[in-house]
Parts: sequence; structure tokens; C-alpha cells
Amino acid sequence: MRVVLGEDLVLLRDGLIRLLQAYDFDVVEAVDSGPALLKALVDHRPDVAVVDVRLPPTFTDEGLRAAIEARKRVPGLPILVLSQYVEQLYARELLSDRGGAVGYLLKDRVSDVRQFVDAIRRVAAGGTAMDPEVITQLLARGARDQPLATLTPREREVLSLMAEGRSNGAIAGRLFVTEKAVGKHIANIFGKLDLPLSGDDNRRVLAVLAYLDGV
Repeated sequence: MRVVLGEDLVLLRDGLIRLLQAYDFDVVEAVDSGPALLKALVDHRPDVAVVDVRLPPTFTDEGLRAAIEARKRVPGLPILVLSQYVEQLYARELLSDRGGAVGYLLKDRVSDVRQFVDAIRRVAAGGTAMDPEVITQLLARGARDQPLATLTPREREVLSLMAEGRSNGAIAGRLFVTEKAVGKHIANIFGKLDLPLSGDDNRRVLAVLAYLDGV
């Protein structure tokens, strides 16, 4: 699996390269600035990109803006943001095209290498991987758009866990309910969000993106 990495801190960048290579990823290019990241993403069109939000030259939001621009030029380009910060405005823009293949993890909360690697693979496959803290901060905006407002508190809880990339079994364990109950909640969510009939994985991604775009 081909990866482009955008990270300006030398030690972290080298460490990520070694980690990814150890799990059989092919890091085709590792860059340290926003302009270089955009060029690498468009030139290589990797299977997935792992990018930091704040890159040179201004260390504000170059990485995320480069990722958004790259997705405009290469629709559906899988992007996993790995950062210390939640940039709400650009995070919402990244999610708003409903294309899937997006993730947003916080560096200081990634404590399990295998889960991190799984998140990369999930995003590369067109899924989502959202840190719970990112979801919390997006929720703090307080918007409640239809049809999300029609979801029950339990359905919103299930959808939030889906956004983290959890399976039905993992959601059932977290909520202390059966997988059958989780499946029923998810079916209700699909119905209320009026999602088109398609593969369950695709509908799951669409539900998550609708949720994140509407919070």
C-alpha cells in the first residue's frame, strides 16, 4: 500500500516511516511543508496519505488545506489527519464532500500501534477513523440539522461509535447490548437518514459522514 506522509518534525517523520515500513506500507514520499505535500499527493496519488495539520511555512493549517485541495484534484483521495490539534472549520470541509476515506486522529491519544495501522488501512479502503475527542469538539458547535435531529439519543450514540470505526460487535460491547440490538439501531439510522440501498459498508460510511457534517 502506497503512502504519502506529511510531517515537519524530523524525529516523528522518521519514526512514522519506520513504523509504516514495518507493517509493509510503501512510503513513496515524506514531505515537511504544505506546498510539498500538495504536490506529492497530486503527483503520486497514493493509496492513503497521513498528514499533520500544521506545516511550514506558517504552521497554521497548511497540511489540512493541502489535503482538501488534493481531494478536489483527486476525488476520493484517502486522507488520514494525524495532529495535535482539532481545526474544526477545515475538518468539517474535509468531511463535507461525503466521499468517505477520511480520518482524524490526535497524536497524543494514539496509544496502540496496531489500532493506528488499522485506522490507516480502514481509511485507505474508503472508511472512516475519527478520534472521539474530534467528534466531541465538532459536537460542541451545537448545530442540529435535519434529519439528524430525528435520531434518538441511543441512535446518536451508536452513530458516534460508528464514526470511530467500531464494528457492530465492538459497539455492542461498549453499550452493553446485543449485536442484534445494534443492528436494529443502525437499520433505523439508515432509514432516518434516507440513505440509498447499497452495500452495508458504504451506507455505514455515508451515515457517519452525514453525522459529522451535521454536528
